[in-house]
Order: sequence, then structure tokens, then C-alpha cells
Amino acid sequence: MNIGQSKNKVIVQEYILESGTIQVYNDYMVGIFNEGATLTIERVYQIMGISEIHFRNKNFGYISLRKNSYALDPDIYNYIRELDNLKALAIVSVKEIDMHNFKIEKLFYKKQMKFFIEFDNALAWVKRRVKAK
Repeated sequence: MNIGQSKNKVIVQEYILESGTIQVYNDYMVGIFNEGATLTIERVYQIMGISEIHFRNKNFGYISLRKNSYALDPDIYNYIRELDNLKALAIVSVKEIDMHNFKIEKLFYKKQMKFFIEFDNALAWVKRRVKAK
């Protein structure tokens, strides 16, 4: 099980936010949130702003790399759903609680979303989804 990221990817930009880190790559973003953080609608607006800067007229994917435990308001998915150019959302974790939470989160998102144990599998899926659109 490898939830860490591949070493051969080039980060275009990295944003250190109060709640965690957003890494922007050529056609996807990776979010790694801090232990105990709460992902609120306001914090999601920050991430949406970052996506607007880098992917304004371009399809992209998002990978939530859940190394730490944090809370999120499921209402955020109502806003994320509005990003028409977000073609894939992947959750990466080895924690059983995250697997259970994913089932609930998926009910709120209602678009292309998948759970992975290994980062490389998530990345391959995201890249396929972004390329296909």
C-alpha cells in the first residue's frame, strides 16, 4: 500500500494554507489537509480560487490525499459540483473510517468520484478522466 505521491511528478505551484497544502500539477491538484483541520465552505472557496487560477479554461482532476484525520462539511460538495471543468475527484487513504466517509461524501457530490488505497492508481484514474473529456 502506497498512499504517498510519485516522486517523478513536477509541481507547478504549491499553496500552504491555514488548513493544509494544495499542490498544483499540469492537469490535477492534490490536497493534503492538516491533522484536526475542518474543511469549511470558506476554505473550499480558497481551493476553487486556486483551480480558477491554474485551470480556468482547462479540464482538471483533484486528489484528496488523506494522510491526516480532519473534518469536512459535506455541504462543500454542492459548491464543488459547480466546477464544470473538474472531471475527476479521487480520495486516497488506507484508513477504514475514510472508506466509510467516502460512501456518504459520494451521496453529496453526485459526480465522478472514486476511492483509492494507492496514490498511483488514483492518479492514473484522474488522468484518464481528464484526458477523456
